[in-house]
Amino acid sequence: MDKNKLAGHLAAAGAYIIFGFNIIFCKDIASTHTVSPIVLFTLRAIGASALFWACSLFRPKEKVPPRDLLLILLASMVGLFIPQLTFLGAITMTTSIDSAILGTLAPIFTMIFAAIFLKEPVTFKKASGVAMSFVGIILLILNSANAHNGVDSTRPAGVALMLLNALSFAAYLGIFRPLISRYSVVTFMKWMFLFSLIVSLPLSFKGLMQTDFSAIGTTTALEILFVIVFATFVAYFLIPLGQKKIRPTIVSLYSYLQPMIACAVSIAIGMDSLNLIKLLSIILVFSGVALVSRSRSALSPEKK
Repeated sequence: MDKNKLAGHLAAAGAYIIFGFNIIFCKDIASTHTVSPIVLFTLRAIGASALFWACSLFRPKEKVPPRDLLLILLASMVGLFIPQLTFLGAITMTTSIDSAILGTLAPIFTMIFAAIFLKEPVTFKKASGVAMSFVGIILLILNSANAHNGVDSTRPAGVALMLLNALSFAAYLGIFRPLISRYSVVTFMKWMFLFSLIVSLPLSFKGLMQTDFSAIGTTTALEILFVIVFATFVAYFLIPLGQKKIRPTIVSLYSYLQPMIACAVSIAIGMDSLNLIKLLSIILVFSGVALVSRSRSALSPEKK
Protein backbone atom coordinates (compact mmCIF):
# COMPACT_ATOMS: atom_id res chain seq x y z
CA MET A 1 0.00 0.00 0.00
CA ASP A 2 1.45 3.39 -0.98
CA LYS A 3 1.88 6.15 1.58
CA ASN A 4 -1.02 8.25 0.27
CA LYS A 5 -3.54 5.43 0.63
CA LEU A 6 -2.12 4.45 4.03
CA ALA A 7 -2.58 8.04 5.20
CA GLY A 8 -6.17 7.93 3.93
CA HIS A 9 -6.92 4.71 5.82
CA LEU A 10 -5.36 6.06 9.02
CA ALA A 11 -7.32 9.32 8.70
CA ALA A 12 -10.64 7.51 8.20
CA ALA A 13 -9.93 5.07 11.06
CA GLY A 14 -8.95 7.91 13.39
CA ALA A 15 -12.11 9.87 12.61
CA TYR A 16 -14.45 6.94 13.27
CA ILE A 17 -12.65 5.96 16.47
CA ILE A 18 -13.31 9.50 17.69
CA PHE A 19 -16.94 9.23 16.53
CA GLY A 20 -17.30 6.05 18.61
CA PHE A 21 -16.37 7.91 21.79
CA ASN A 22 -18.49 10.85 20.63
CA ILE A 23 -21.62 8.68 20.86
CA ILE A 24 -20.91 7.98 24.54
CA PHE A 25 -20.09 11.58 25.45
CA CYS A 26 -23.07 13.06 23.58
CA LYS A 27 -25.38 10.55 25.28
CA ASP A 28 -23.99 11.55 28.67
CA ILE A 29 -24.33 15.28 27.86
CA ALA A 30 -27.93 14.73 26.75
CA SER A 31 -28.74 12.93 30.02
CA THR A 32 -27.88 16.07 32.04
CA HIS A 33 -30.51 18.17 30.18
CA THR A 34 -28.29 21.25 30.56
CA VAL A 35 -27.57 21.77 26.86
CA SER A 36 -30.14 21.22 24.11
CA PRO A 37 -29.15 19.46 20.84
CA ILE A 38 -29.32 22.66 18.74
CA VAL A 39 -27.25 24.59 21.32
CA LEU A 40 -24.62 21.84 21.40
CA PHE A 41 -24.53 21.85 17.59
CA THR A 42 -23.98 25.63 17.57
CA LEU A 43 -21.21 25.33 20.16
CA ARG A 44 -19.55 22.74 17.93
CA ALA A 45 -19.89 24.99 14.91
CA ILE A 46 -18.50 28.02 16.78
CA GLY A 47 -15.52 26.07 18.08
CA ALA A 48 -14.69 24.34 14.80
CA SER A 49 -15.16 27.52 12.76
CA ALA A 50 -12.79 29.44 15.04
CA LEU A 51 -10.17 26.66 14.92
CA PHE A 52 -10.30 26.15 11.13
CA TRP A 53 -10.25 29.89 10.37
CA ALA A 54 -7.32 30.32 12.80
CA CYS A 55 -5.44 27.51 11.02
CA SER A 56 -6.11 29.18 7.66
CA LEU A 57 -4.14 32.24 8.78
CA PHE A 58 -0.97 30.13 8.71
CA ARG A 59 -1.59 28.57 5.29
CA PRO A 60 -1.38 29.89 1.72
CA LYS A 61 -4.56 31.66 0.67
CA GLU A 62 -6.92 29.75 -1.61
CA LYS A 63 -9.49 31.61 -3.66
CA VAL A 64 -12.89 29.96 -3.74
CA PRO A 65 -15.14 31.17 -6.62
CA PRO A 66 -18.82 31.96 -5.86
CA ARG A 67 -20.06 28.83 -7.67
CA ASP A 68 -17.94 26.60 -5.43
CA LEU A 69 -19.02 28.55 -2.35
CA LEU A 70 -22.61 27.64 -3.20
CA LEU A 71 -21.60 23.99 -3.57
CA ILE A 72 -19.77 24.11 -0.23
CA LEU A 73 -22.91 25.61 1.33
CA LEU A 74 -24.88 22.62 0.03
CA ALA A 75 -22.16 20.23 1.25
CA SER A 76 -22.26 21.84 4.70
CA MET A 77 -25.99 21.20 4.93
CA VAL A 78 -25.69 17.59 3.75
CA GLY A 79 -22.42 16.73 5.53
CA LEU A 80 -22.59 18.82 8.71
CA PHE A 81 -25.87 20.51 9.58
CA ILE A 82 -28.29 17.63 8.94
CA PRO A 83 -26.05 14.76 10.20
CA GLN A 84 -24.95 16.51 13.39
CA LEU A 85 -28.38 17.90 14.26
CA THR A 86 -30.16 14.59 13.63
CA PHE A 87 -27.51 12.73 15.64
CA LEU A 88 -27.74 15.10 18.60
CA GLY A 89 -31.54 14.86 18.49
CA ALA A 90 -31.52 11.07 18.12
CA ILE A 91 -29.09 10.51 21.00
CA THR A 92 -31.77 11.82 23.40
CA MET A 93 -34.17 9.13 22.13
CA THR A 94 -31.86 6.16 21.53
CA THR A 95 -29.42 4.10 23.54
CA SER A 96 -25.73 4.32 22.72
CA ILE A 97 -25.66 0.81 21.24
CA ASP A 98 -28.72 1.40 19.05
CA SER A 99 -27.22 4.65 17.72
CA ALA A 100 -23.99 2.82 16.92
CA ILE A 101 -25.83 -0.02 15.13
CA LEU A 102 -27.76 2.44 12.96
CA GLY A 103 -24.57 4.34 12.15
CA THR A 104 -23.19 1.27 10.38
CA LEU A 105 -25.74 1.69 7.57
CA ALA A 106 -23.67 4.52 6.08
CA PRO A 107 -21.69 2.17 3.76
CA ILE A 108 -24.92 0.83 2.23
CA PHE A 109 -26.27 4.33 1.65
CA THR A 110 -22.91 5.33 0.19
CA MET A 111 -23.18 2.40 -2.24
CA ILE A 112 -26.63 3.59 -3.30
CA PHE A 113 -25.37 7.10 -4.00
CA ALA A 114 -22.41 5.62 -5.89
CA ALA A 115 -24.86 3.70 -8.06
CA ILE A 116 -26.82 6.89 -8.77
CA PHE A 117 -23.99 9.37 -9.29
CA LEU A 118 -21.08 7.12 -10.28
CA LYS A 119 -23.15 4.57 -12.21
CA GLU A 120 -21.89 1.58 -10.21
CA PRO A 121 -24.08 -1.48 -10.99
CA VAL A 122 -26.44 -2.84 -8.32
CA THR A 123 -25.57 -6.53 -8.07
CA PHE A 124 -27.55 -9.39 -6.51
CA LYS A 125 -25.06 -9.45 -3.65
CA LYS A 126 -25.62 -5.75 -2.98
CA ALA A 127 -29.41 -6.12 -3.06
CA SER A 128 -29.23 -9.11 -0.70
CA GLY A 129 -27.05 -7.17 1.71
CA VAL A 130 -29.43 -4.21 1.73
CA ALA A 131 -32.38 -6.55 2.42
CA MET A 132 -30.52 -8.27 5.26
CA SER A 133 -29.63 -4.98 6.95
CA PHE A 134 -33.19 -3.74 6.44
CA VAL A 135 -34.52 -6.76 8.36
CA GLY A 136 -32.06 -5.96 11.16
CA ILE A 137 -33.34 -2.39 11.38
CA ILE A 138 -36.98 -3.56 11.42
CA LEU A 139 -36.14 -5.85 14.36
CA LEU A 140 -34.47 -2.94 16.13
CA ILE A 141 -37.52 -0.71 15.56
CA LEU A 142 -39.90 -3.40 16.84
CA ASN A 143 -37.68 -3.91 19.88
CA SER A 144 -37.70 -0.14 20.45
CA ALA A 145 -41.48 0.07 20.16
CA ASN A 146 -41.87 -2.61 22.85
CA ALA A 147 -39.28 -1.09 25.19
CA HIS A 148 -40.18 0.98 28.21
CA ASN A 149 -39.80 4.72 27.75
CA GLY A 150 -36.92 6.28 29.64
CA VAL A 151 -33.29 7.23 29.48
CA ASP A 152 -32.17 3.72 28.54
CA SER A 153 -34.81 2.97 25.90
CA THR A 154 -34.96 3.72 22.20
CA ARG A 155 -37.97 5.33 20.54
CA PRO A 156 -38.86 4.84 16.85
CA ALA A 157 -38.44 8.59 16.27
CA GLY A 158 -34.82 8.26 17.37
CA VAL A 159 -34.32 5.40 14.92
CA ALA A 160 -35.76 7.56 12.12
CA LEU A 161 -33.40 10.42 12.98
CA MET A 162 -30.39 8.10 12.97
CA LEU A 163 -31.42 6.70 9.58
CA LEU A 164 -31.62 10.27 8.24
CA ASN A 165 -28.22 10.93 9.81
CA ALA A 166 -26.62 7.97 8.01
CA LEU A 167 -28.37 8.79 4.73
CA SER A 168 -27.30 12.43 4.76
CA PHE A 169 -23.66 11.74 5.66
CA ALA A 170 -23.48 9.00 3.03
CA ALA A 171 -24.69 11.51 0.44
CA TYR A 172 -21.90 13.85 1.53
CA LEU A 173 -19.28 11.10 1.20
CA GLY A 174 -20.58 9.88 -2.13
CA ILE A 175 -21.32 13.15 -3.93
CA PHE A 176 -18.85 15.83 -2.88
CA ARG A 177 -15.47 14.17 -3.33
CA PRO A 178 -14.64 16.11 -6.57
CA LEU A 179 -15.36 19.40 -4.77
CA ILE A 180 -13.29 18.40 -1.72
CA SER A 181 -10.35 17.45 -3.96
CA ARG A 182 -10.09 21.00 -5.33
CA TYR A 183 -9.16 22.60 -2.01
CA SER A 184 -7.05 21.99 1.07
CA VAL A 185 -8.84 20.43 4.03
CA VAL A 186 -8.52 23.65 6.07
CA THR A 187 -9.97 25.85 3.33
CA PHE A 188 -12.85 23.48 2.66
CA MET A 189 -13.77 22.93 6.30
CA LYS A 190 -13.52 26.57 7.37
CA TRP A 191 -16.26 27.43 4.89
CA MET A 192 -18.26 24.28 5.75
CA PHE A 193 -18.44 25.15 9.44
CA LEU A 194 -18.99 28.87 8.86
CA PHE A 195 -22.03 28.14 6.69
CA SER A 196 -23.38 25.64 9.25
CA LEU A 197 -22.90 28.17 12.02
CA ILE A 198 -24.75 30.90 10.08
CA VAL A 199 -27.68 28.55 9.42
CA SER A 200 -27.85 27.29 13.02
CA LEU A 201 -27.70 30.65 14.83
CA PRO A 202 -31.31 31.74 14.14
CA LEU A 203 -32.48 28.33 15.40
CA SER A 204 -30.29 28.25 18.50
CA PHE A 205 -30.10 31.91 19.58
CA LYS A 206 -32.97 31.65 22.08
CA GLY A 207 -31.56 28.41 23.48
CA LEU A 208 -28.10 29.92 23.82
CA MET A 209 -29.53 32.85 25.79
CA GLN A 210 -31.56 30.55 28.05
CA THR A 211 -28.81 27.99 28.73
CA ASP A 212 -27.41 28.24 32.25
CA PHE A 213 -23.75 27.58 31.51
CA SER A 214 -22.86 27.96 35.20
CA ALA A 215 -24.96 24.86 35.93
CA ILE A 216 -22.79 22.68 33.67
CA GLY A 217 -20.63 20.39 35.79
CA THR A 218 -16.92 19.80 35.28
CA THR A 219 -17.38 16.35 33.75
CA THR A 220 -20.02 17.59 31.30
CA ALA A 221 -17.85 20.61 30.42
CA LEU A 222 -14.91 18.31 29.61
CA GLU A 223 -17.19 16.10 27.50
CA ILE A 224 -18.41 19.17 25.58
CA LEU A 225 -14.77 20.22 25.07
CA PHE A 226 -13.98 16.76 23.66
CA VAL A 227 -17.00 16.96 21.33
CA ILE A 228 -15.94 20.40 20.04
CA VAL A 229 -12.18 19.83 19.68
CA PHE A 230 -11.90 16.14 18.79
CA ALA A 231 -15.29 14.96 17.52
CA THR A 232 -15.75 18.12 15.45
CA PHE A 233 -12.47 19.85 14.61
CA VAL A 234 -10.10 16.85 14.50
CA ALA A 235 -12.56 14.27 13.12
CA TYR A 236 -13.86 16.60 10.40
CA PHE A 237 -10.27 17.40 9.48
CA LEU A 238 -9.53 13.69 9.09
CA ILE A 239 -12.67 12.76 7.07
CA PRO A 240 -11.91 14.96 4.01
CA LEU A 241 -8.25 13.97 4.31
CA GLY A 242 -9.34 10.36 3.94
CA GLN A 243 -11.75 11.26 1.10
CA LYS A 244 -8.89 12.77 -0.86
CA LYS A 245 -6.82 9.58 -0.73
CA ILE A 246 -9.27 6.64 -0.72
CA ARG A 247 -12.71 5.93 -2.21
CA PRO A 248 -15.82 7.21 -0.37
CA THR A 249 -17.07 3.64 0.04
CA ILE A 250 -13.88 2.65 1.83
CA VAL A 251 -14.07 5.73 4.07
CA SER A 252 -17.62 4.81 5.08
CA LEU A 253 -16.59 1.22 5.91
CA TYR A 254 -14.62 2.54 8.86
CA SER A 255 -17.98 3.32 10.48
CA TYR A 256 -17.71 -0.31 11.71
CA LEU A 257 -15.37 1.04 14.39
CA GLN A 258 -18.14 3.17 15.94
CA PRO A 259 -20.31 0.34 17.31
CA MET A 260 -17.29 -1.66 18.46
CA ILE A 261 -16.15 1.24 20.64
CA ALA A 262 -19.59 2.50 21.65
CA CYS A 263 -20.86 -0.97 22.60
CA ALA A 264 -17.76 -1.88 24.59
CA VAL A 265 -17.64 1.39 26.54
CA SER A 266 -21.43 1.57 27.08
CA ILE A 267 -21.59 -1.94 28.53
CA ALA A 268 -18.41 -1.43 30.59
CA ILE A 269 -19.76 1.70 32.32
CA GLY A 270 -23.32 0.39 32.65
CA MET A 271 -24.86 2.95 30.25
CA ASP A 272 -26.42 0.27 28.05
CA SER A 273 -26.93 -3.48 27.79
CA LEU A 274 -27.34 -6.12 25.13
CA ASN A 275 -30.41 -8.28 24.63
CA LEU A 276 -31.13 -11.07 22.14
CA ILE A 277 -32.99 -8.80 19.69
CA LYS A 278 -30.22 -6.20 19.70
CA LEU A 279 -27.62 -8.91 19.19
CA LEU A 280 -29.58 -10.33 16.25
CA SER A 281 -29.97 -6.81 14.81
CA ILE A 282 -26.20 -6.27 15.06
CA ILE A 283 -25.52 -9.56 13.26
CA LEU A 284 -28.01 -8.83 10.46
CA VAL A 285 -26.90 -5.21 9.94
CA PHE A 286 -23.19 -6.08 9.99
CA SER A 287 -23.69 -9.09 7.71
CA GLY A 288 -25.70 -7.03 5.24
CA VAL A 289 -23.17 -4.22 5.15
CA ALA A 290 -20.32 -6.73 4.79
CA LEU A 291 -22.13 -8.43 1.89
CA VAL A 292 -22.64 -5.11 0.11
CA SER A 293 -19.06 -4.07 0.78
CA ARG A 294 -17.64 -7.31 -0.61
CA SER A 295 -19.57 -7.12 -3.88
CA ARG A 296 -17.48 -7.11 -7.01
CA SER A 297 -18.19 -3.50 -8.01
CA ALA A 298 -17.38 -2.33 -4.51
CA LEU A 299 -13.93 -3.84 -4.84
CA SER A 300 -13.26 -2.66 -8.37
CA PRO A 301 -10.12 -0.60 -8.82
CA GLU A 302 -10.57 3.11 -8.30
CA LYS A 303 -10.54 5.19 -11.45
CA LYS A 304 -7.57 7.42 -11.74
